[in-house]
Amino acid sequence: MPFTVVRFNLVDPRATPESLSARYRAAVEMAVHADAHGVDTVQTEEHHGVDNNWLPSPFALAGAVFGATRRIAVTVSAIIGPLHDPLRLAEDIAVLDLLSGGRLVTVAGIGYRPEEYEERGVDWGRRGKLQDLLLETLLTAWSGEPFTYQGRTVRVTPRPFTQPHPMLLVGGSSRAAARRAARLGLPFFPSAHLPELEAYYQERCAEYGAEGWTMMPAEVTPLLHLSEDPDRTWAEYGEHFLHEARTYASWQSKDIRSAVRSTATTVAELRAEGVYRVVTPEECLALGLESLVLHPLCGGMPVEEGWRSVRLFCDAVVPRLTA
Repeated sequence: MPFTVVRFNLVDPRATPESLSARYRAAVEMAVHADAHGVDTVQTEEHHGVDNNWLPSPFALAGAVFGATRRIAVTVSAIIGPLHDPLRLAEDIAVLDLLSGGRLVTVAGIGYRPEEYEERGVDWGRRGKLQDLLLETLLTAWSGEPFTYQGRTVRVTPRPFTQPHPMLLVGGSSRAAARRAARLGLPFFPSAHLPELEAYYQERCAEYGAEGWTMMPAEVTPLLHLSEDPDRTWAEYGEHFLHEARTYASWQSKDIRSAVRSTATTVAELRAEGVYRVVTPEECLALGLESLVLHPLCGGMPVEEGWRSVRLFCDAVVPRLTA
């Protein structure tokens, strides 16, 4: 059975405080609907200082989702690890893990936008060392015991719900990220379908004596929108998909590998490319994908259109997957 995901980054390039508030509340309500209909996880992410209001605080959204739901997981994919204070992050994740009863999955990457580091006053050149410090501190802090951190004795309480620690994966598309995950005995989350990097990670796990595993995107992992009339949806709302695709493209250098990389410059090119797909419920079921990633509020999509997509997915697709 495919793994089912509802993704939110809450982009809205034309937002007012009132419209953005309605979008955030709608995302939580959509998560409640997805929870009640058997969807596996809500996926969210982190970016800072973006003109289109990209979500900067995924853990705050996760807390709202956990407070309103009972079984669905939240996958934060990914946080920009070096931008976080390690002790405070250990506390925040522990509290969310307790609140949710173990439903939080955190993927920690190092990011790919130097401007985010600059505006936070974090040295881009030290991002690898800062990521090491973050991950090592989290794993030590969640024991609940006193330990030495930057020359002083500290203790992080409460201990999280999940033992030995909350679900934590190392994200990235580089050998350095794969080595880091293997050295720390953590699972690896490649940012794209990279079987050669997965093999390298497994080799490093054997070298370090770790039992590792990967959560890797499938070779084809499109972002989906459900519609009874895809032609109408592309005609009316295609610019929303293109806005997000062009935003991502503007951030990515040739060295960045992503499951949602697009080179499209027009809506027609984007539709032909297949990274973003608008499909009927029957077409969705026929895709035969390992995971189905619904992106109902993509690029500032009107909330009412997002709801149409969510309801079609939950009412006409998910029940037939379980059947």
